Amino acid sequence: MIFRDEALEYHRRGRAGKLEVIPSKPCLTQHDLALAYSPGVAEPCREIHRSPDDVYLYTGKGNLVAVVTNGTAVLGLGPLGPLASKPVMEGKGVLFKRFADIDVFDIELNAPTAEEVIQACQLLEPTFGGINLEDIAAPDCFHIEERLRETLTIPVFHDDQHGTAIISGAALLNACELAGKRLEDIKLVMNGAGAASIACAKFYLTLGVDPDNLLLCDSKGVLYKGREDLMPGRPRYNEYKAQFIRPTRLRTLPEALAGADAFCGLSVANVVTPDMVRSMNDNPIIFALANPDPEITYPDALAARPDVIMATGRSDYPNQVNNVLGFPFIFRGALDVRARAINEAMKVAAAQALAALAKEGVPESVCRAYGMERIEFGREYLIPKPFDPQVLLEVTTAVAKAAGESGVARVPIRDFRAYREQLERRLGRSKEVMRQVINKARRRSQLSTQHLESKTSPVEKPVSPGPLRIAFPEGDDKRIIRAAARIVKEGIGKPVLLGKPDEIQALAKQLSVNLEGIDLLDSQTHPQREDLAQQFFAMRARKGVTLAEARRYMLRRHYYAPMLLLQGEVEAVVCGETYHYPDSIRPALQILPLAKGISHASGLYMLLFKNRLIFCADTTVNITPDAETLAEIALSAADTAHHFDIEPRVALLSFSNFGSVKHSLVDLVQAAVKILHRRRPDLVVDGEMQADTATNEDILSSTYPFSRLKEDANVLIFPDLTSGNIAYKLLVELGGAEAIGPILTGLSKPYHVLQRDASVDAIVNIAAIAAVQAQEIELSQQA
Repeated sequence: MIFRDEALEYHRRGRAGKLEVIPSKPCLTQHDLALAYSPGVAEPCREIHRSPDDVYLYTGKGNLVAVVTNGTAVLGLGPLGPLASKPVMEGKGVLFKRFADIDVFDIELNAPTAEEVIQACQLLEPTFGGINLEDIAAPDCFHIEERLRETLTIPVFHDDQHGTAIISGAALLNACELAGKRLEDIKLVMNGAGAASIACAKFYLTLGVDPDNLLLCDSKGVLYKGREDLMPGRPRYNEYKAQFIRPTRLRTLPEALAGADAFCGLSVANVVTPDMVRSMNDNPIIFALANPDPEITYPDALAARPDVIMATGRSDYPNQVNNVLGFPFIFRGALDVRARAINEAMKVAAAQALAALAKEGVPESVCRAYGMERIEFGREYLIPKPFDPQVLLEVTTAVAKAAGESGVARVPIRDFRAYREQLERRLGRSKEVMRQVINKARRRSQLSTQHLESKTSPVEKPVSPGPLRIAFPEGDDKRIIRAAARIVKEGIGKPVLLGKPDEIQALAKQLSVNLEGIDLLDSQTHPQREDLAQQFFAMRARKGVTLAEARRYMLRRHYYAPMLLLQGEVEAVVCGETYHYPDSIRPALQILPLAKGISHASGLYMLLFKNRLIFCADTTVNITPDAETLAEIALSAADTAHHFDIEPRVALLSFSNFGSVKHSLVDLVQAAVKILHRRRPDLVVDGEMQADTATNEDILSSTYPFSRLKEDANVLIFPDLTSGNIAYKLLVELGGAEAIGPILTGLSKPYHVLQRDASVDAIVNIAAIAAVQAQEIELSQQA
């Protein structure tokens, strides 16, 4: 429930409104300003004059959409005018940016006639990559869009018409499948004859509904042949409504609904009664899309017919038909191929992509956002949720592909895999970085396939057959099972789930997860258990462990998994989903040797900002390290940066700058720096220094020109666990950083401990990091 005072305060607090313009290039120095404006700006002006298409290279036109209205039909509130429509248009801009990273200028026109709106948009064409028409009353909206599509060479889209049509069209495709009905056979009744309703009716015909089976009703009833007010020459004759006049004896909405298969309403509240619903065919499909109050409420429809399949425009009922599932992604695809228009092929592709996506697994982050443990395709889930990040990838790609195939793309996409990765980058730096890691993790599977298939061109280095095996001691955890399926799908490796197979299989069935490509292993019955117990006893006999205790330890999956890793039965272990961090890390420290030259394991997080990536260590393991340990933490963190193809620049942090304060804690950091300079003279590392010195290149160059760091640091080493843990959490919570981790370093084999209750995305990310580390170890051993 949104309250009036809450809504008004949201819009007025701080900077008034919801949008601002932020420069995308540096504008800090006089030189920056000279490049941004005169004289530097003259160069791109000359280039664009010589080659007009270069406007997409040197300006923001290719990512800029105009949201245009004259305020004649504002958000169900009526003709409020252009001024009162501005909050809605700003809101549309927020949605464009949030969901598809598209920049928007909202344009509210004092233009009451269709011709004035058309002329204004034509004059604006050089500025924008596309135009989104919004809140313009029918029938003017039809005429305006048609004229602009004929006269402009950029895509024009009236979202009030086509957005609702595309989203509800996707829902209709899936509703028919669930009801066991063919689209071309259903009898469909529509109520409302405004812009959205007519656009929906036309789009449903495009999807396959038989025109003879579609009846359209307005406030006077069925649009039937012979109705006087619908005849040409009458004052209220509407050529757009006239397309849906049918020869029928039916006159009223109740008569039309009797025996109907489906209903779509874009009209007013409470015009459909429970009796009307009861008069419909089996498994009636009801889309009651009037806002804010539908033609019939979900509880009333369900009470009348338990077999109803229903959608509304409301977020508090299942199957919300929300236009945000369409327009941001349709424009994203259209802009990326520089489409001349948004045509029927692109709209159909968007609807089909949405319908298909609803049948795929729903990311756990989406379930959490909606307070649900599980969401799956069915009567209460016909179309994806707006916050599902997969919508950007699936719908945008489908639209871009359809634009190319239908001939309206000026710059068709050639490599759709690369394009999807480009789209993922728009979801945030963590998606971009992890996509690179996942691509590296796939390398072994790809090389193994090459090696097995190629008889004439073997790969450069021998690789073990098959994907990397990643063990999960908590194999009977729901998130682990979901993550394992994602790991297989992404080609990261082969998950090995530890636990009782029948219990894991039952959970997988409950979650609708396919276990193909996933191994199940029960430590209780595994034939190697006694051998592993004997080996563990040999390792720990002089540390108080008896053989009987060693056997009991091997019944504990958190001990069994690292023993499998030690013996090479798996290449990595990921655990900690249901255990405290110390309990999860202890078995690894007791069983796995440390990396060469390292005496202490440590932990780090990778933090991603808009224009910067940094590693923070130690954030999870060593509470009060001595100088030697601190140096090892720095070495492990630097090596981890190398795994991500990042050249490390390491700063050891303190409250002092290069001896400016005398204190034992400063001495400790100075000693660690000396150890590092001695052990790794090739490494760019310095300290002790304060955090702002380490991260500000200007301070380094102007005040401390002698420092080995000539650029800002990207690996920050904290003097103790207290400062490291506090700092990274503050950067996440207050600094807006995205965190990847924790990443355990210093062990000879990849063993990672998750945060408790980690999301599926986090589990997959850590598994990919473990796979990359395992590859690096394998290649180093071969070398």
